[in-house]
Amino acid sequence: MNQKSPQLLKTHLLIVFLMAFLSCTPPKSLFKIEGSPTLIRKINTIIESAGIDLNMGIKIVSLNDDKTLYAYNSQKLLMPASTNKLYTCAAALHFLKNDYKFQTKILKNNKNVILKGGGDPDLKIEKLDSLAMIVSKNISKIDTLFFDDTMIDSMNYGEGWMWDEGPWWYAAPIGGLSVNDNCIDFYVKPGKLGNACQIDYYPKTSYIKIENHSRTVNDTIDFQKLKIERDWVSNKNIFTVTGEILDTTDLDTLYRNIYDPSLFTATIFKELLEDNGTKVRYLSKKPQDLSKYNTLATHLSDSLLISAINLMNESDNLTAELFVKLMGAMDTIPGTWNNGIDSIKSFLSREVEIDTSQIKLADGSGVSRYTLTSSDQLISLLTWVYKSQYKNDFISTLPGGGWPKSTLEKRLVKEGDKVRAKTGGLSGVRNLAGYIESSRYGPVAFSILMNGYIGSSSKYRHVQNQIVKSLIYD
Repeated sequence: MNQKSPQLLKTHLLIVFLMAFLSCTPPKSLFKIEGSPTLIRKINTIIESAGIDLNMGIKIVSLNDDKTLYAYNSQKLLMPASTNKLYTCAAALHFLKNDYKFQTKILKNNKNVILKGGGDPDLKIEKLDSLAMIVSKNISKIDTLFFDDTMIDSMNYGEGWMWDEGPWWYAAPIGGLSVNDNCIDFYVKPGKLGNACQIDYYPKTSYIKIENHSRTVNDTIDFQKLKIERDWVSNKNIFTVTGEILDTTDLDTLYRNIYDPSLFTATIFKELLEDNGTKVRYLSKKPQDLSKYNTLATHLSDSLLISAINLMNESDNLTAELFVKLMGAMDTIPGTWNNGIDSIKSFLSREVEIDTSQIKLADGSGVSRYTLTSSDQLISLLTWVYKSQYKNDFISTLPGGGWPKSTLEKRLVKEGDKVRAKTGGLSGVRNLAGYIESSRYGPVAFSILMNGYIGSSSKYRHVQNQIVKSLIYD
């Protein structure tokens, strides 16, 4: 008995090892490849020759007959990043409609005035100034300027947004009163040699402070890159400029977000009123009782479709999240992420017939690392939209290859409008999904999701571009 025990032990260990190994191995269905043999060979060659190794899900479907042309791992849930905006845009067109207009109002009661936000993602300083001029023609002194951002809730950041997103444009806070993308535009150029760089900024406002510790140099020895940072950890609007700038550098524009978008917008409006000759004594949050206030002026935005074009071309996260919250607003109940996400999932379930128990939506922009979807689900949406009343509006929002001021500006330039697609990128994430006009297959819907790489995204973009080209020119 003692002589046989070691062999028996080895057998038991081997069984345990095999069980553990097999339990960690994804089921074969996750590696299922199907489609046209020609395309399978062609696309597999593109992927294999690039030598990429990462989590990936791809699906390509003919819109003429719904035939799957190529599918690899297409049911695997991955981070969509900004391709998640495809869901948000389609749901907004469905619930809010293409001609919806955001309203920014001025309400008046004696010497008190309210600036009431309507969730406009594209409100400009010039429009605020126009409202300020109307007020100044009617009132010379304001006792209290109130600001009202209660159309949506006060949550400025989405669930699953990383705590260290920082002061970048793409992570601007979300507010019912927003202006200039809730950012400051910094215009930077060299100063005199040895001195700080020259900085101008827009909008001009006392809401921010700038501490310039940079230096203008004429060589790159031990060169320290110029940085403009905000103390976002402490929720302050103090911008610190450090590093160096070469004396031969051209004018550059850098965008940095601010803290508390509603107060930012209200402060700028107060300053515009004073520039137009109206003195403002106090600035405060809105009063509880609005029954005694009358509307003095209203600014109507461009249509929602115009905002949607900006959303999809520039991949504007602020617009995406305001769309979500507005879809979740109900009469006197402020719009929230939870209610808005429920609306999107309801749309996907009832209209698109996606099983929403198999999709994870945490925001509208895809910034959240908690948002997960599959190429199958994205293709279901793209196919449904293509055959719906929203087809033309939806496709009009998507940039084509090489479109200026879009996320495809430097991609698929020669292919132009033969591809209309939404990009998606986070650290380690590079995606592309949309429509292709193929010479062989006609109109095609495609989704390419790539997650889990380290380093530069250039080779993954290249693979995506080559797959698109293979369909266009096949």
